[in-house]
Amino acid sequence: MHSKAQTIKAVCDSLLAGATNAAAAVARSGYPFAPPQSTGRAYTASECTSVFVRDGFIDRYSGTQLVFPGTLRLLSRLLPSEFPYHLNWKMTETHMVYWELFPTVDHIIPVARGGTDDDTNWVY
Repeated sequence: MHSKAQTIKAVCDSLLAGATNAAAAVARSGYPFAPPQSTGRAYTASECTSVFVRDGFIDRYSGTQLVFPGTLRLLSRLLPSEFPYHLNWKMTETHMVYWELFPTVDHIIPVARGGTDDDTNWVY
């Protein structure tokens, strides 16, 4: 059995030899495209807050202290010129604080790679 890297090499070798159909067959059999199924998961405010509190308001990837989402939204409401916010986070209309300090739920092990979609696999 070929490793994934060896399969890619075999695909490239076939392409270099001008055998596009053979390259496609190697790719389909040795490393087929299998798109993950979208769960369409949306986290409730309560779930997000629970993970945020559990993780101590710290980004688990960078160690940066994060800001509670309600605080940022309140700042945008009270000081819209200083902390502008766009519903779709349009970069030209949203303060950078939303990208730098706004917590988002992420999976430790991606669901597409077998991770569970529950709070034991969620981090900020």
